Amino acid sequence: MRYRLAQEDEPIVMEEEIQHGWCNGLTGPGSQSSAVKLTLPKMGGLNVNNLIQSMRGQESSWSIISQVSLPFIIAGYGTVGAGMVLDIVQHWEVFVSVKEIFILVPALLGLKGNLEMTLASRLSTQANLGNMDSKKELLKMVGGNLALVQAQAIVVGLLSSLTAMVLGWIPKGEFNVNHALLLCASSLFTATSASLVLGGVMVFVVLSSRYFSINPDNVATPIAASLGDLVTLALLAWISNTLFEAIGKQHWLAPTVIVLFLVLLPIWVVICVKNTYTNDVIYSGWVPVLSAMMISSVGGLILDFTVSNYDGIAVFQPVINGVGGNLVAVHASRISTSLHQKGCPGGRLKDDTLRGCLNVYKVFFGGDIHARAARVLTVLTIPGHLLFTYTIFHMGAGHTSHTLLFQLFYLSAALLQVVLLLYTATWLVPLIWIKGADPDNVAIPYLTALGDLLGTGFLAVAFHMLYLFGDRDADLGD
Repeated sequence: MRYRLAQEDEPIVMEEEIQHGWCNGLTGPGSQSSAVKLTLPKMGGLNVNNLIQSMRGQESSWSIISQVSLPFIIAGYGTVGAGMVLDIVQHWEVFVSVKEIFILVPALLGLKGNLEMTLASRLSTQANLGNMDSKKELLKMVGGNLALVQAQAIVVGLLSSLTAMVLGWIPKGEFNVNHALLLCASSLFTATSASLVLGGVMVFVVLSSRYFSINPDNVATPIAASLGDLVTLALLAWISNTLFEAIGKQHWLAPTVIVLFLVLLPIWVVICVKNTYTNDVIYSGWVPVLSAMMISSVGGLILDFTVSNYDGIAVFQPVINGVGGNLVAVHASRISTSLHQKGCPGGRLKDDTLRGCLNVYKVFFGGDIHARAARVLTVLTIPGHLLFTYTIFHMGAGHTSHTLLFQLFYLSAALLQVVLLLYTATWLVPLIWIKGADPDNVAIPYLTALGDLLGTGFLAVAFHMLYLFGDRDADLGD
């Protein structure tokens, strides 16, 4: 039996509940020759007409703006808070003595973003497909996904600390065992704690979005980052400072933290393997997350170098990376949902609006829903960054002069980053789909990591250009 969406002039048949597979119910049991209208579940508080309109690609620019703007601003202020925290803690003794922590910062922020945004994207897709209406299935889906992000957080947190050690050792040739244990324990504690808290927030956001007739794709991924960067940086600063003060006094503390999380790892893995919603991701979802960690670590190396030359860069690094990551995650999640609504990963691309996605003009100036969304997200970049930078300067944070020249270079870096990310997402998500992988699990880690690398790199270039163009006050650079 094949299911198809009802045409615009056909009635939508309502049922209390319908069970869908992960592949959105386009293929059902029974005869392959018959076709029936897709029946949608009755969702408390959900305007089904709005959902169908979104699924048919008729979302207006105003609809996208109205749903994206508030979460985008909230998320942006979360990154502003993270930047202000980094601006303060960069002078703490632990950050001065253990410089490798700066290499950890983009990797951990990227990890948080990757895990929570892929979780948000998976849940948003299932919500838009009507697969979250049975309480039993909902609990199974949520439990499996939270166990999955914990397992991923432990593995990637451990590997990111090892990467930071290696990248920190290469230029100096020095190795400190206490610093290594501190890095490892801090990374594990920060990654797992932040993922647990933010994962719970994501579940609440997606369910609330459905109830209030809001497309979860537009709000879940930005809100995933609203407190994420701030919480992650605050946790990293607190635990690393605590472990640094314990050096020479409580030698057992850091090793105990490490052993505790390593013991929990197989428990989370077993839960994921036995859960139908996560048993495929626990095997196939590692390459994107680990690759993203390596890309973000290169961005961390750039940050480690530039912070020592330009103190003012610290407060803006989480902002430019966070805003770029949030916007591209929304775009990727929307495209992924569109693909899921038309079929299963692998084979021919069934979404005609994504054909010719390498054409830059079509990506940003086409008449389809994805080009419309790309334009909206691009337009949000400039006013968003103006608002966030004004807030930073108004609160007296940072070590940079607020000049027209600064805004010119900073906004140019931010706009270039977002344009490149949105263009990349428009062809990368369909490519992943054609190759048979689920973009919800694969695309966002690569895109947010690329955003970290581009954002930190462009920001470093902007500060260097400021210095060359004569903005040489004592706060900017020596």
